[in-house]
Order: sequence, then C-alpha cells, then structure tokens
Amino acid sequence: MAIEANYCAGKPIFAASLNDHPFCMNLKSLLARPFAHYIYNKIQKGKHTALEDQDAILKSLIKNGKDTEFGKQHHLASVTNHAEFAAAVPIRDYEQFKPFIQKIKEGKHNILWKGKPIYFAKTSGTTSGIKYIPITKDSIDNHIDTARNALLCYMAESGNYDFAKGKMIFLSGSPELERIADIPTGRLSGIVNHHIPKYLRTNQLPSYETNCIEDWETKLDKIVEETLKQDMTLISGIPPWMQMYFDRLIEKGNKKVAELFPNFSIMVQGGVNFDPYKAKLFESIGKKIECIELFPASEGFFAFQDSQKAEGLLLNTNSGIYFEFIPANEMFNESPARLSLHDVKIGENYALIISSNAGLWGYNIGDTVKFVSTDPYRLVVSGRIKHFISAFGEHVIGEEVEHALLKAAEEENIKITEFTVAPNISQNAGKSFHEWFIEFENRPADMNAFTEKIDNNLRMKNVYYDDLIRGNILEKLQIRQIRKNGFIDYMKSVGKLGGQNKVPRLSNDRKIADDLLPFLS
Repeated sequence: MAIEANYCAGKPIFAASLNDHPFCMNLKSLLARPFAHYIYNKIQKGKHTALEDQDAILKSLIKNGKDTEFGKQHHLASVTNHAEFAAAVPIRDYEQFKPFIQKIKEGKHNILWKGKPIYFAKTSGTTSGIKYIPITKDSIDNHIDTARNALLCYMAESGNYDFAKGKMIFLSGSPELERIADIPTGRLSGIVNHHIPKYLRTNQLPSYETNCIEDWETKLDKIVEETLKQDMTLISGIPPWMQMYFDRLIEKGNKKVAELFPNFSIMVQGGVNFDPYKAKLFESIGKKIECIELFPASEGFFAFQDSQKAEGLLLNTNSGIYFEFIPANEMFNESPARLSLHDVKIGENYALIISSNAGLWGYNIGDTVKFVSTDPYRLVVSGRIKHFISAFGEHVIGEEVEHALLKAAEEENIKITEFTVAPNISQNAGKSFHEWFIEFENRPADMNAFTEKIDNNLRMKNVYYDDLIRGNILEKLQIRQIRKNGFIDYMKSVGKLGGQNKVPRLSNDRKIADDLLPFLS
C-alpha cells in the first residue's frame, strides 16, 4: 500500500494539507483493493503449506540461532529435527529466561539471537513482575504485518473498503519509550504505534500527545474529546477498555455509539475472550457490527481471524514462529509430550509453546488453545495455564467458567460487566466453595436460581467439580455482587487501569478475591 504516497497532485498522500481531501481519502480505499486481494490470496495458499512452512521455520531458527550464546549452550548446531530440538531445548517460562534477558540488558550481543534486539516490549506478569520481551529486526514484521493482514483479509472477503476513508482509533499504551542498554523499551502497543504507515497516520486517533498520557482516566477523557465529533469507522482495543470508552462517549454525547458514529462498521479486539463482553458492547453501540479477533502478545502475534464465515483464528504458521503444543493435562508433568503442528487434534486443550526469531526458545507463553479445524489450522484461546482453580483437585479452567456463566446469562437475558472466580477454603464449620465475584449490568431477578444454573453448567463441563459436589466435599458456588464500576475501581487501586491489563478469570488463591471485598455491592 506504500504506492499510495505517489498520488494526489504529486505530493505524498500523508501530507497534512491533502489527506483530508475527499479524493485522497477515496483513493486510500480504492488502492487497498488490489493489495487486499494480493495478501488474501497469499494467505489462502499458505493454508495448504502450513506444515512445510513450520518445518522450514524450525530449520531457519536453528541455523540462525546456533552461534548465539543460547545456541552454543544447547548444541543447536547438532539439531536436525523436532525430536532432537525438544531433547536439546527445555520448556522455559520468563523466570527461567531471565538470566539471558539480563545479559542483553547489560549490553551484551548474540545472547538469544544474532546481534541485539531493536526493542524490549515491557509487560507486567502475574508472577514475574515486569517482563522485558525482546523484539528483533527479524521479528518486528510478525507484529506489524499480522494486524495488517487481518484487516486486508476482512476487506477482500467482505468488500468493505469504505472504512479506510474514515478515522480509526487504537486504544493502546503510551508510545513513549525509555532506553535500557540503549534498546528502546515500552509497551508493545506503543512500539507498534511507531510503525503505523505514514499514509494512515492522519486517519489515526487519538493524537500522539494524548496517547502519551499515562493516567488512563485522564487519557480516556481526552480521547473522547478528540473523537466525539469525528467520523469513526474502526475502533480497536481490549474489550473492557473499549467498553469504558463507549460508556464515556454515551455519557458525553447522550447517544448510542452507532448514532454518534454512523459509519462505524468494524471492531477489532483481542487480549481476552470476547464472549463475556459482547452483549454489553453491542448494546452500547446500538447494533451488531462485524468484529475481527486477534491473538497478539508481546512474545509474538500468533493468530488472527481471517474470515467472518469460519470459526476460530488462523494460526500464523509462516511468520517467524515455530509452534509446539503440550496437552494441558500434561503441562506440569516432568516430561510432557511436545507435539508439533503435525500431531495436534481438534478439541484438545494444549499449552502453547513458541520458539521465534525474537530469540525465544521453547517459551511457555502461558496460554492454552484448542483447535477447531486442522484444514486449515484454526484455533480458539481456551484459557491461561496459571489461571485455574484446583484447590480441591477439580482443575477448573477459564473456558469452563466462561461457558457456565454465559450460558446462564443468555438464558436469563443477563448482561455481565466483569467477573472473576476464586476458591473459598473453609477454616471452620461448613464446606469450602467456589466464590464468584460478578459485576452485573442488570441483576438477575432470582439470584439463587441464577446461581443454581451456573453451578449446574459448570458441573456438566467439569466431571471433577461434579464429583466434589456430589460427594459433599464442596458446597455449590456462591456469588458476591460487585458494585457498579467496582472492577474499574479495583484495577485503579492496584495500578492496572487501562492499557493492556486484564482481570484474571480464575485464581487458585485468595489475593484478588480478598482485594475485591471493599468493592462489593
């Protein structure tokens, strides 16, 4: 799409004086058509070569990584296939990668990948504190091109090119970067902001100055001020923070979002399961619109929705990342099975393991996925390895609690703002139980009946939980109602309001639950 810069009276299309000209705006959508179809056709062909592409990526990673400090320690020069790779490179999480990252932060080269990273993506972990994830010259395209490809696939399939004429907002972290060992460091969304093509910058909101505001609520007010009178056509972000934006728009504009932005046609979202937020978001908009789901992380852009007609997200099999899959029920075994894409099956939960040209090797990203198709390879994100409840041996996962709640909510026409679940272990008389903290948009008329439905749904999903209820080991779950905006106030109280932060669905301890007690209704 860079050819667009050659038009409009011989001046770049991104020149401030020309970008608002209707001819130039129409030209953007016009020139997107051939490029969208080119990328779309390329992705269609790639669906048939996914296994070969993955094998080629593994060989390329080994070739490029064998002379690094990591490669020498793990004898990558002698590795020729996946079985040998799995034997040579153990599974690691960030804590176990820290010594290598520390060397890079000290200014050393050729540690995990050739040279040194061009960025550190700074992200907060639940157990590791701040994490510094390397992004290299070779891996940056994975982050940039995948988001672009998702939009271009949507264009080619739907025929909707008109949104390229309007304004687009990406609710993201600050683009301001610090330097660590002379490596620019910041939030991934802020890093990506620096790579948005110049011809799209005049379509992009909020302004750079507003995007740099650190306080989320101050930033949100400024975003609303800048966008309220604009022709917004695309809105992107993590669902709970998009909902906050919509709430503030409605408060300021006294209209539903679709009335404020008549040409708003696409919502791009990722970071959490969309289903718990969907009903309320669409209600705030005032109509259903088409959505594009993404599966990005600081460690890589793993999958994206390539079609409005097919379930699941297309695995990014030819973008510098080699994927391995560990059956979720084996994840904490001493020697779990490590499957390549050749071996995965539909419907099984897998922990996602990556090796990439960012210099991550056998890296456990913490997410679990489930394939809904192997021709092509499409998956859904089913939860987090560390987000589960097994205080009593039930091993309840995020996918199960979301299903249990959403099924009951749909039957009762109840809208959920946010929720999380934790164990309540009895210290005295009475049995232990699962404690659900829920913020309702509209409260159930009969809370006991609603609770019963959720509990039954969860029992049908998880046989171990059902056994504990049947055996009188556990009481049925109990609901604690969080007051309006209680989760927002909680996130503010722990310094995680806005940006890329999310409320964990499940905890195996009481920390979040106890912190939520002041926010009960």
